[in-house]
Amino acid sequence: MTSPVRVIVVGAGSRGEIYSQFASIHPERVKVVGVADPRKFARTKLQQQHKIVDENTYEDWPSIVEREKFADAVLICTPDRLHKEPAVAFAKKGYHVLLEKPMATTAEDCTSIVEACTQNGVMLSVGHVLRYDPVIHKIKELIDAGVVGDVIHIQHLEPVGFYHFAHSFVRGNWRNEAESSFALLAKSCHDIDLIHHWAGTRRCVKVSSFGSVSHFRKENKPTGAADRCLDCSVERDCPYSASKIYLNSVKQGHTGWPVSVICPSSLPDIESVTEALRTGPYGRCVYECDNDVCSNQVVNMEFEGGLTAAFSMVAFTEKLCERKTTIYGSKGELSYDGHEIRVFDFLTQRSTKHTARNNVPCRFGLSGHGGADYHLMDAFISAVANNDPSLILSGPEETLQSHLLVFEAERSRLESRVVYCGNISQN
Repeated sequence: MTSPVRVIVVGAGSRGEIYSQFASIHPERVKVVGVADPRKFARTKLQQQHKIVDENTYEDWPSIVEREKFADAVLICTPDRLHKEPAVAFAKKGYHVLLEKPMATTAEDCTSIVEACTQNGVMLSVGHVLRYDPVIHKIKELIDAGVVGDVIHIQHLEPVGFYHFAHSFVRGNWRNEAESSFALLAKSCHDIDLIHHWAGTRRCVKVSSFGSVSHFRKENKPTGAADRCLDCSVERDCPYSASKIYLNSVKQGHTGWPVSVICPSSLPDIESVTEALRTGPYGRCVYECDNDVCSNQVVNMEFEGGLTAAFSMVAFTEKLCERKTTIYGSKGELSYDGHEIRVFDFLTQRSTKHTARNNVPCRFGLSGHGGADYHLMDAFISAVANNDPSLILSGPEETLQSHLLVFEAERSRLESRVVYCGNISQN
């Protein structure tokens, strides 16, 4: 394909805007030619950024599907519960699909999406951006090269970050399972996918999980606290104060995430952020929200051949999403602290540090997730341009299997039992 890949953005929120910025960096490779979003401000902002003609700007995606196909691919960045229908519809129309994670909020819908893409001969890339982090990719290369021998155990931690969790999972869009999805799927399907990826061809045979909503509960509301932070007399003693998280950031000149997502109809400034905290969901006391998703959860897995894995997700951390991983093998130990990889060789008793080059343009917003946002788009656009699905690291079948493992883990938590996966008899 010699001309730029033409893409449509469905859902012009934070992720849709970030992914589409690849077109601003590489206009010779991709052009955003359409957008659908019910919110006028978000829709118009993206239209102006990419000079999209009015006739390709819509309030809803079905209006685009009804038309003759006018692009090569679609970036679906709608809320979690609104993934399945557009993904299936655009696949049937012949569009290649980049779908933000999670694929969908039920195992059945995930399966339907994969079937639609497969049956219609279109590529599917799921937004497991961590797969495209050069350092994470290096870990897989080292495992496959045998530097730690046979992998015996994987220990993986996701520290969500105290204010990140309050923003997204207590006050924000992913706070309530009925409106979005459970936390393990919404936040940590990345991590289960990585563990599944590192396990290689070995299938998970059983899984157990435990977790709960800790601290962010009405009974923990401090004496004298108000329902909104702007009206609260004890706000100064609360680490989760919306005034600290949002207003202080604006006063210091920081208007990126998370401030950038709390003003639905304007750019963030002191006035608009204050109004959002006075009337919107992000100004609520964290002890008076309708949140019901786990703030801490563990998942234990056993794979074929005896490989075990332990995953922990916790809200109450200093670090924000700086994952930590240790992979224990028969010949050595690999550890990753969120920045660099260290391999200890049992035979020589020496440690070796490993790094990976990460050539990402600093401008625009694609440096997120350690530059993986950029590499995800780079791979997807290259795959479409060259008609080569092998360039996609988070394709349909393997991504479906890791999603199914997430659903099995949550079933274990809800039913308080070990769940046997696949064709192994259930207890």
